Amino acid sequence: MPLPMPQSPETESRTNAPGEAPAWNLDPRRSPDKDVARKSFLRMVSHELRTPLNSIIGFSEILRQELYGPLGSPQYVEYANIIRDSGTKLLNLFNGFIEIVRLESGGDLKAVPEPVLPYLEEAAGKLKAIAQDRGVRLDIKLRDEDLCAMFDPRGLASCLDQLLHNAIDFTADGVVELDARRNGDLVDISVFNRGDAPEQGDIERLTLPFEQGDTGVSRTREGAGLGWAIVKLNCQVMGGQFRVISRPGEGLKAVVRLKAA
Repeated sequence: MPLPMPQSPETESRTNAPGEAPAWNLDPRRSPDKDVARKSFLRMVSHELRTPLNSIIGFSEILRQELYGPLGSPQYVEYANIIRDSGTKLLNLFNGFIEIVRLESGGDLKAVPEPVLPYLEEAAGKLKAIAQDRGVRLDIKLRDEDLCAMFDPRGLASCLDQLLHNAIDFTADGVVELDARRNGDLVDISVFNRGDAPEQGDIERLTLPFEQGDTGVSRTREGAGLGWAIVKLNCQVMGGQFRVISRPGEGLKAVVRLKAA
């Protein structure tokens, strides 16, 4: 379900018409003072939570590697692993939540003309080790160095990171394909993997925050269901769209559609 957002008295009584998509953005009539206060609060919460979580993760890593000598029992190393993994999950969840709130507030992304290929290569490079550990190969199909689109580098990097992680988790044949192609005045950047996939009718629901699929495969995946919501909001802020083409039992293609440059 979408995150609850504060509403002004004028909008509090309004409800969405049947079939109408839930509103993503905050009330555009909010005052600048409230905007400043909101951003200040988010910065404070971000610092106060990230700092101790990073300390927990860092010190548990020191214990796990026994950098200052043996801990005396293998169980202590196991416990250090649990502390590190739990801290990392909490930090990732918090980062995703903050990203959702930031993007729903309008974000600070600025779409500029950029070549697409270098960002595909960079995204694949960052996840190469994780993919190899899962027995997955990241295959970049695009070879056109001149293909350009309008996007914010941070926004596109966030989209590709979320989509590649998802594809790596669900691929059945060990290959995840990245591609991009011109489509009239648009550029479609796609991530494709073969394997189990949700019903096409569930896609709209799954692009909302904290929504997860109902299949057995989906239930085994860790995470809070923020990935597609983050991608969708990034695309909207950059003036683009997010589409998913799903064929249960065959595969799934996630498409970031941007304006061509």
